[in-house]
Amino acid sequence: MISLQATMRGGRAVQDSRPWPRHVIDQTGWLRVIREISKGHGDMLDLWSDGVDVHMLILDHESSDIGIVTIECPNGRFPSAGHMHPPALRLERAIRDIYGIDADGSSDERKWLDHGRWGVRRPGVKAEPSEASGDAYAFLAAEGAPLHQIPVGPIHAGIIEPGHFRFSANGEVVVRLEERLGYAHKGIEGLMVDAPLDRAARLAGRVSGDSTVAYSLAFAHAVESALEIEVPPRAIYLRALMAELERLANHIGDIGGICNDASFSLMHTHCAILRERVLRASQLCFGHRLMMDRVVPGGVASDLTMEGAVALHALLSGAKKIIPRFIELFGDTTSIQDRTVGAGRLRSELAKQYGCGGVIGRSSGRNFDARRHPGYAPYPELSFKVASAHAGDVDARVWLRFDEIKASFGLMEQILDQAPQGPIRIESLPTSSETCEGAALIEGFRGDIFVWVRLGAAGAVQRCHLRDPSWFQWPLLEAVIEGNIVADFPLCNKSFNCSFSGHDL
Repeated sequence: MISLQATMRGGRAVQDSRPWPRHVIDQTGWLRVIREISKGHGDMLDLWSDGVDVHMLILDHESSDIGIVTIECPNGRFPSAGHMHPPALRLERAIRDIYGIDADGSSDERKWLDHGRWGVRRPGVKAEPSEASGDAYAFLAAEGAPLHQIPVGPIHAGIIEPGHFRFSANGEVVVRLEERLGYAHKGIEGLMVDAPLDRAARLAGRVSGDSTVAYSLAFAHAVESALEIEVPPRAIYLRALMAELERLANHIGDIGGICNDASFSLMHTHCAILRERVLRASQLCFGHRLMMDRVVPGGVASDLTMEGAVALHALLSGAKKIIPRFIELFGDTTSIQDRTVGAGRLRSELAKQYGCGGVIGRSSGRNFDARRHPGYAPYPELSFKVASAHAGDVDARVWLRFDEIKASFGLMEQILDQAPQGPIRIESLPTSSETCEGAALIEGFRGDIFVWVRLGAAGAVQRCHLRDPSWFQWPLLEAVIEGNIVADFPLCNKSFNCSFSGHDL
């Protein structure tokens, strides 16, 4: 089994890294970590660079410990993790595109985020001017006859983010799907450099707009860990209330969207109405439909009034009556069951290999929820069940969303009943006299969101990395569509509902 303590032994501990230790290890230790992860003894939860070194976030299965290991890259190179552990490949390609640090031995050296249209290369450090003409991209070949290709995107019908999907099909059966993402790249990590905390918090909340609460919470937790800040108890409960409202709105919207892609318009309409009620309640309670900029380092920006609490109780009362009708309608409609049962099945071994979180992972047997482990307040004080399944198909992902909706109902009721009175924010954040680092793992509606931040002595952000759960989910969408018909891709895609923006940063 991989042991974080054994791996880090002999490494150099980095001071002021919280809440999990970070150790600088040598090449031998780095390769041993990769081997053990590839054997399934641990999860690689992230791989990123600060422009100088490369870091890996690890979950040890034996001890359940979480830690960060770092390998120094004085020559701009490091041993590839992807050659033994495929989930690292796209992360390594992104590190090379942004920072020019190469993964030795990588099996995929194509550019990922850099499409040759930025006008520079390696924008994360010592950017070099480059002609913005666009680079050709070599899609992987699919062999066999007769095959034809279907290119979809990057521009899609309706209001949707850009992404390209290249299908190789035999008649209607998909033989291979390959994605090309990166069109929504915003340079978030570059914008974070030297940003004051208030601006950095606003940037974090805009990484993926449908997860603005979760990202803001993850950033706030990372900053608070770095500065050793204790947040007022009422703020902790209000944050959880916002997070469950966000989860509720997105799960309801996703169920409706999946049904819409199977032409089950009735269910789509009902879900849209209920989701609108959740958004209006969020506006009433916290001043913004998506609750953007409501979670801030040190607390929350607005309190819940008595009027807001009454509105939420009314919302929950009505929704708890409606959701069982939705469940009955979905389960008893044979046409929608014919389309969802067995479609887009994700094998449990793939979900575990990729450390896949959220509904996608839990419906394929990977029962991981950051609210439980590593856990964060106030969830240890609240009663809720983490739903899981093993079927791994579109149908299972819908049913798991229903289970999560019901769990959110219970959590919100507990929060409303138990939230203490008192201040909601630390008015003046302390600053550290030395450089310090903080990290956080937060459960968003898609899965676990990771944020790592390094703060300077003056309190400004030196470096910040944000990892969306979609990084480990997009590759699995390619896997689940194989053997399905082309017409089932919208169903599979919506049942995953990965974020383009969160992935592209």
